[in-house]
Amino acid sequence: MSSAPVTPTVSVIIPNYNYARTLRQCLQAVFDQTYPNITEVVVVDDGSTDASPHIAAEFPCTLVRTANAGVSAARNTGVRHSTGEVLFFLDSDIALAPEAVERAVRLLTSDPRLGFVSGIYDKQPLIDDGPVERYKVLHGHFWRVRNSGETRMCNFSIGAMRRETYELAGPLDTSLRATEDVEYGARLSAMSTVWIDATILGRHDDDDRLGVLLGKQYHRSVPLVALFADRGRSRPRLSDTAYRPLAVAGTALVLASLAGAALWPAAGAATALAGMALFVVEERRLLKFLRASTGPRQFPLMAGLHLLMNATTAAAALVGAARWACSPSFRRLYANGGRA
Repeated sequence: MSSAPVTPTVSVIIPNYNYARTLRQCLQAVFDQTYPNITEVVVVDDGSTDASPHIAAEFPCTLVRTANAGVSAARNTGVRHSTGEVLFFLDSDIALAPEAVERAVRLLTSDPRLGFVSGIYDKQPLIDDGPVERYKVLHGHFWRVRNSGETRMCNFSIGAMRRETYELAGPLDTSLRATEDVEYGARLSAMSTVWIDATILGRHDDDDRLGVLLGKQYHRSVPLVALFADRGRSRPRLSDTAYRPLAVAGTALVLASLAGAALWPAAGAATALAGMALFVVEERRLLKFLRASTGPRQFPLMAGLHLLMNATTAAAALVGAARWACSPSFRRLYANGGRA
């Protein structure tokens, strides 16, 4: 006689700050899930000034309104206001595929070693606002598929964990306004398995302006130097990153060649060619994917955007290294992990 499937209670926790544009689609997708035991949906509104709270009130969810304190504080608040055995974290600019929660719970209940299960972004954006967003969504899809399996990074924008695991690992670090998910994944991987599963999907409304995209990448990448360099704690692996270290290094060579081209033209040209060759070889699979996904007319723009993002990452890494060398407080940036 077969036993009944295990269906633990699930709390879906949605932090929100001024995402009225997508919140309705996000919530509707949650209430359309195939999983039968979602017992509550908790929306934590982090001081929004748009219509987000009114949209949340249209649905049978728990709405918690707070002063703006950042996404880590909002997620921790959501946990405190929830009761589910499984915590499913979801950002308010994502609409889940119907079976996403069911698949995440199935994975968690099938292997007690799993501490966190992350999903991935669909290839199609939730709202298509042009080529910059298409690049970001395609790249976000590709690198998560590439990194599927065991990892040291948690994707709190679409991911699930047992409540007992959260209580063991501690809350998200509220002193971090960015990279909080990377820090948590590194912390959690020291005690359990962190996993990315490509069958847990959500459509994401990503950034569509180049300046915003580059700015976020820069401000997210600078502090990560402190985390990767901190030998006193569990750290992520370079192979877990969205931007591949060798491709970033190749782009750095191109930037260096531009700086020295006026004084040493021949050496500058050789360095630029070597850097571009390293970039293309390291990113050949991604470049092929971008071309297949967008077509030959849009591909040069996609490749150029990816080169710009790598250049931004390289510049941020150099700034982060300089700050690490000069600033004791920067070196202690992640010392607070696990305290809300």
